[in-house]
Amino acid sequence: MAPPFPPSIPFSSPITHRRMALSLCNQHPLSDSPKTPLLHSPLKKRQQKHSSEEEEEEEDEEEHLEISLAKSLSTTHFKITPSRNPSPEASVSYRSIAVISGHMGSVSCLALCGEFLLSASQGKDIRVWQQPDLRHFTRFGHGDGAVKALVTVGTRIFTAHQDSRIRVWKISRDPENVFKLIATMPTPKDYLSKFMKQSNYVQSRRNHKHLWIEHADSISCLAVSQGLIYSGSWDKTLKVWKSSDLRCIESIRAHDDAINGLVAHGGLVYSASADGKIKVWGKKGKAHSLCGVLQGHKEMSMNAVVVCEQGKWVYGGGSDGNVMGWEGGLDEWNLVCDFRAHSVAVLCLCLAGGEILCSGSADRSIRIWRRGFGGGLCSVGVVRGHEGPVRCLQASSLKVGQGFLLYSGSLDKSLRVWWVSKEQHFLSRSGVLGEQRGDGELKFIRAGNGLGGPVDPILKK
Repeated sequence: MAPPFPPSIPFSSPITHRRMALSLCNQHPLSDSPKTPLLHSPLKKRQQKHSSEEEEEEEDEEEHLEISLAKSLSTTHFKITPSRNPSPEASVSYRSIAVISGHMGSVSCLALCGEFLLSASQGKDIRVWQQPDLRHFTRFGHGDGAVKALVTVGTRIFTAHQDSRIRVWKISRDPENVFKLIATMPTPKDYLSKFMKQSNYVQSRRNHKHLWIEHADSISCLAVSQGLIYSGSWDKTLKVWKSSDLRCIESIRAHDDAINGLVAHGGLVYSASADGKIKVWGKKGKAHSLCGVLQGHKEMSMNAVVVCEQGKWVYGGGSDGNVMGWEGGLDEWNLVCDFRAHSVAVLCLCLAGGEILCSGSADRSIRIWRRGFGGGLCSVGVVRGHEGPVRCLQASSLKVGQGFLLYSGSLDKSLRVWWVSKEQHFLSRSGVLGEQRGDGELKFIRAGNGLGGPVDPILKK
């Protein structure tokens, strides 16, 4: 087996990512129109003495490929599915690129790691799919219980498990063992330094105590920021770990119910919980303290949270099918949108660029939203295809034509790859949203601000 990282192209090179996405679209054409010769021709191999010259030539070639792809997409007749949300009404252009099967149970989490797509299910195994053809590369796993969360940092992968442990994997160049287990958190060294003192034990339930560095229940979510790893659990606690030595340095009784989602951004940590709240935590000195509480609906579980624009806007998805958004900062948060996004529970959220929000639901659909003036959300449309609830979403930061790649995992045991249009929208003075087509035509559709009223007609062509 050849090493997964060719020495001629760095593992994390943007050229590699761009080429993989373009190749993916080449292998799954988006239309029945005649193929563009440049788009479907193999890349020429070049051998240059200086790596800088080789990279410049590759960039020029990839630029031509992007232009060709953009032309192909602009003339393609995509499937258009109208949104059934009563307000607003909109449409989105999308294409199903691939349907990947192989998991024995429902797909619980996804992560992109260079040229690999990682997916985990109810079993302990994590499956690795190699782009651009999304072939099954390998699988790895360890421990008991399902994998609940995945995050990647450089060449390290952190996985959260139902057995209350976090496992650390390192990507190696050994073709026989690409994903190597290097540690389990808490580490044995951490245990040895704590277990002798009775003051290090806390009571988790009646007649049962454990070390404060341990989670007492399944770990449901992970986040990484500024050299720290954050883990949220069904035991209602938020723990903080140092990424350098993997020590647990802090444990916070964060919520009154299970923690379902975590985001770390700009020195702040946002935790979403089944108690219906999103809490904002900031580090002051050596410890984290509560900076704000974003209150959801009564008797609602907050299942997911995302943060955009340097923390200016925070969005949460709830068990009642609603998406709520807040604008603010450390001292004050104001509700800017609260609307019924799905007929049943929102299970996951993800961002695609600065203005696009994607929501996955138990109603088996994925809805696409565009952030407007003041943080309100306009419905762009709905993507359908899964036969079970959509449990996890991951958007690629790579631009492909006038759209982006979206990966979704479902309780139907499948992993799907979509190309979703990201066409520019314009707002006219009459308060309707315009969609700029590839042929230059400006099509207008009705829109809303997420609160049920008209969109503020400030953004205009």
